[in-house]
Amino acid sequence: MKVSLAILSIIGWFTLVTQLYVNIATHAVPLAETITRYFSYFTLLTNGMVTVCCTVLWLAPASRWGRFFTLPQTVTAIAVYIAIVGIIYNIALRSLWHMTGLQKVLNELEHVIVPALFVLNWYIFASKEPLNWKHCWPWLIYPLVYIVVILIRGAFSGFYPYPFINVREIGMQQALINSVVVGVVFLLVSLLFIGIAKWIAR
Repeated sequence: MKVSLAILSIIGWFTLVTQLYVNIATHAVPLAETITRYFSYFTLLTNGMVTVCCTVLWLAPASRWGRFFTLPQTVTAIAVYIAIVGIIYNIALRSLWHMTGLQKVLNELEHVIVPALFVLNWYIFASKEPLNWKHCWPWLIYPLVYIVVILIRGAFSGFYPYPFINVREIGMQQALINSVVVGVVFLLVSLLFIGIAKWIAR
């Protein structure tokens, strides 16, 4: 387990730091806006969550944060979030962007390697008890808050990180419908992970 956590931590920090450097180096928008947009992507926020979780469990598992990230509710929620990063990108978004070079490598790390490794680590090592069906509801708070913040900021800045919530292109009604669909996906994947956890625990 220590080895897998170390590998995920190293990959995660490399990806996050390098992605920030690449974004800044493009000089597409002013620095402050570049950093704000960096933290506007659910992918990067969730990869950051995974990286912090793995780093704490690797280096300080007995700390207060270590105990928090060890909780089945916590680690399973993070597994759900990063799994959805991979699912939505590879099913709905991959064909929209054609990347090359370092950005392509980073893109694969963020949307394939890290999600796959973390979910595998969760399946093999994470505690699965006690998990109940009701735990899925608090897990929806993070994506809900994310959508609300992005829509509010987008109304002022005109920037939307993903096409399915780009109000300027598809309108508010369709963006809200798409958000509800994504919320249903979060709920279904959460229930799937809880079901798998219960099956393993038995």
